[in-house]
Formats: sequence, structure tokens, C-alpha cells
Amino acid sequence: MEAVVYNPNPDSSQLARAIRRLERDVLRMGALVEQSFRLSHQALFARNLTAAEELPQLDKKIDRFYRQIESDCTTIMTQAPTVQDLRCLSAFMQLVRDLERIGDYAEDLAEIAVKLFPYPPHASLPEIEVMSHHAQAMLATSLVALADLDEAGGRGIKHLDDAVDNAYDRLYQTLAQQRDFPGVVEPIILLALAIRCLERMADHATNIGQRVAYIVTGQRS
Repeated sequence: MEAVVYNPNPDSSQLARAIRRLERDVLRMGALVEQSFRLSHQALFARNLTAAEELPQLDKKIDRFYRQIESDCTTIMTQAPTVQDLRCLSAFMQLVRDLERIGDYAEDLAEIAVKLFPYPPHASLPEIEVMSHHAQAMLATSLVALADLDEAGGRGIKHLDDAVDNAYDRLYQTLAQQRDFPGVVEPIILLALAIRCLERMADHATNIGQRVAYIVTGQRS
């Protein structure tokens, strides 16, 4: 990925091209985050430790995109952008932080999967897997909204978050109240951490949708 080079006094068409390049980089970063989420899902629910091993290298690529996009946004902000351009740039800077955090949580999930591997699959795993599918769908929907600059699609993600929040509350109660189970408590703690990661990933996907709506309308919800 190459840094964007700007002229000292770019005209509006140059600024527009620079922002379009930034948007493409954000979407590329988003694609990597989607991949990291899928790999963490495979590690946790298919017990695929090879998938877990791919996460650290992928996270480094995500972090490089994050740093480069922030740097490019800051550079463009010094080039006399319009108010609308500034709105877009500030949203991008916040949005890539959300993406970077989702990538971090995906790596956390993979580490949890490795620690859970020696234990028999827990009865709650199928419900947690559904929760993971919902969160992944929210991320995909938020990135489509960004690509299309779809305000309604971006705002609509907040309603999808209800299913993840409800699953989190239900699963937390199930895990917290479990009694008379054989063996050590570690798998229960790890699963509680896993559902927390998924809940936070869904929250960040919701944030991305809200930031897309802000780019389009200039209004924060």
C-alpha cells in the first residue's frame, strides 16, 4: 500500500480523487477485517487451529492500513478541504478505529479458541455460533453501506444489534448460573470472554453504520 502524495495546493478534483483513494483503502481494510472475523469463527466453532495461526499476520496488515489511512487523512486535512470533505475525513478516521478494534477482537477470539481446544465442546457453542454469524452479517452490511454511501443501510445496522445484545444477555446468564458441571471452570470463563468479544464487535459494526450516515447527512444520531 503506497502513501498518497498531495500537491501543496490541490484543486477540488485532486482532493476528490485523494478521498476516493482513501475510501478504497478503507474498504480494503474492511475486507481484511471480514477475513479475520471469518478465521476466528472457524477457529472457535470448527476447532480449526490453522485458522487461528493466520490471525496475527493478518492483524499486522490491518494495523498497517489503520496507520496509513490515519496519516493520509491528516495530510489531506492540511490541504484546504471543503466542510463536506472534512466531514468525510473525520468519519474515516473514526471508522478505521472501529475496524481495527474488530480485528483485535477477532485475534482475541482465536486465542480463546486455542485455549478451549483441549476441552469438550460446550452446550452453548451452537447459540454462540449464531451470535457470531449475526455480528459478521452486521460488519458486512456496514461495509456495503460504506461502499454505496447508503444512509438508510448504515442507520439500519443499529436495529440488527438487538439480536446480538439479546443473545449476549441470555448466554451470559446461562454461563454465570451454570452449576454442578464437571471439571475446571476455565472453559466457562473463556466462553464468557468470547461472547463479550462478539458483543463488542457488533457494537463497532453499528458505529461504522452510524459514521456512514454521518458522511451522507452531516448529522450524528
